[in-house]
Amino acid sequence: MTLPRLGVNIDHVATLRQARGGREPDPIWAAVLAELAGAEGITIHLREDRRHIQDRDLTLLKETVTTRLNLEHSIDPAIVAIAIGARPDQVTLVPERRAELTTEGGLDVVGQGDRVAEAVKRLVDAGLEVSLFIDPSPRQIEAAASLGVTAVELHTGRYADAEPGPARKAEFEALVTCGAAVVAAGMALHAGHGLNYINVGPVAAIAGMAELNIGHSIVSRSIFVGFEAAVREMRAKMERASASR
Repeated sequence: MTLPRLGVNIDHVATLRQARGGREPDPIWAAVLAELAGAEGITIHLREDRRHIQDRDLTLLKETVTTRLNLEHSIDPAIVAIAIGARPDQVTLVPERRAELTTEGGLDVVGQGDRVAEAVKRLVDAGLEVSLFIDPSPRQIEAAASLGVTAVELHTGRYADAEPGPARKAEFEALVTCGAAVVAAGMALHAGHGLNYINVGPVAAIAGMAELNIGHSIVSRSIFVGFEAAVREMRAKMERASASR
């Protein structure tokens, strides 16, 4: 079975830097260490309020990342223009609210169809690979497929937050069902949000899973074991899960 790519989200390295307004820790170094440890991609979210990742980070990462640079951002036209200028390997459109601590839920492709379609068209016309971060909902997947995007990243937050037992089982089954729908529609299957060393295994083993984007848990673990070791541990968890498919 093909092992999903591990995209390491380094936003919270930048969060720590911004807490003091200084120069360290530098997310550029975190990206280098993640790649040395086996990550197949680096993920960053350039928020409209620039609370963590800065424009400078995007510029330097585009020059230094040797695997794949995945840029998450909103459908705001100004941010879309920045993505087109930066030309990352992949763009992932996500919802964004200024008051949220982290991304809450998936992009509403159904409810914001025209605005999402406009952003997708601009990015695709510029030759960029586009993914949509959405909830595991058949309606959202159908709407995403109609836009001709390359991939869908299923929001795994409800699964990650659910209590072990029937609640988590139900959320996992929703991911499996919707993952199959993504693949059947001809899109690449990605997943992320809230995944950690305990709950990542089942998601990594979902049929057709091509990419997992994981950040907070790796950055948290790195405080105790170092960044390279934290990435390698997550990679090992994914490998064991994929081998059991």
